[in-house]
Amino acid sequence: MQSVAISGSGLFVPQARISNEELVQAFNQYVAEENRRNADAIAAGSSAPLLESSVEFIEKASGIKYRHVLEKSGILDPQRLRPRFIPRADDELSLMAEVAVAAARQALAAAGKTADDIDMVICAASNMQRAYPAMAIEIQHALGIAGHGFDMNVACSSATFGMAQAANAILSGNARAVLVVNPEITSAHHCWHDRDCHFIFGDICTAVVLETTASARAGSWEILGSKLATQFSNNIRNNAGFINRCEDSDPQARDKLFMQEGRKVFKEVCPMAAAHIAEQLGRLGISPASGVRRYWLHQANLSMNQLIARKLLEREASADEAPIILDEYANTASAGSIIAFHQHQADLAAGDIGVICSFGAGYSIGSLVLKKI
Repeated sequence: MQSVAISGSGLFVPQARISNEELVQAFNQYVAEENRRNADAIAAGSSAPLLESSVEFIEKASGIKYRHVLEKSGILDPQRLRPRFIPRADDELSLMAEVAVAAARQALAAAGKTADDIDMVICAASNMQRAYPAMAIEIQHALGIAGHGFDMNVACSSATFGMAQAANAILSGNARAVLVVNPEITSAHHCWHDRDCHFIFGDICTAVVLETTASARAGSWEILGSKLATQFSNNIRNNAGFINRCEDSDPQARDKLFMQEGRKVFKEVCPMAAAHIAEQLGRLGISPASGVRRYWLHQANLSMNQLIARKLLEREASADEAPIILDEYANTASAGSIIAFHQHQADLAAGDIGVICSFGAGYSIGSLVLKKI
């Protein structure tokens, strides 16, 4: 019976990096200026003063120390607190396509494939640069790939959902090999002036190549199974969209950027994700505690990862069992679990079992159980 494998992965990392110290300095300058501007209202009790952030607060809340971004100066400008991107002409390669092509070329090289071997491109990310034409089709064109491509958005689970659809396309005979790219320019839809979340996100792009195990190189990862689930929740939300202009709503309103009820998300998603993985492994006859060599979990929050791993292993997980990359990259939306996979899989041996799992807005949870071949 035919099966599918992940045969190559790639990672594009922006050169610019922001430390917690840099971020806190810019944020606190913004807070000081806003509090001065609203001093009369604050004194009258009609407005509450903004609170400063700190390195200690950020690291305790998230485990994040750094984040990579495509444009640093605008984010660290207290008068702006958002990236400063230069518009590109319609005949220029889009920013999202540019980073996707860079990661895709790495993944193709790792898989030993060329554009001629790929029949399908999926651009799976938490936000798309535009509505149409599809980013995937632009990426496909830039790489010289025939066949077809499409975009998909399942927030932080976009990558795992995309890989599951890629595997299905191969198994159905619609594609010989599929390229899945996850260009996450989170700095553009992130609220850098909200103390509760201003430290969360970073920019990145990951890519993977999927093909039949029969054609995949040695050291590839056979997909033993995938499991996808969604359950509606408003606890992570972004209301920006094409309907806004017809509502005559404020394009700068807080709800037009990333928003979350962090404590509710933690309380609700952690048990859901652990149960999701345990159920999938149970169906495959694999013990979560003794049968899985490595867990590549979504990288949103250190405490979330630790709790999910603890529920699965019934003890604390080691860094070898459930590697953490968010201290360096922060939350990179759908790309986080793929970064962990990309950077922490070469040392495993043939026959070892691993699990990629993502979870996020929706709620959405996607997991793939892999075996090294």
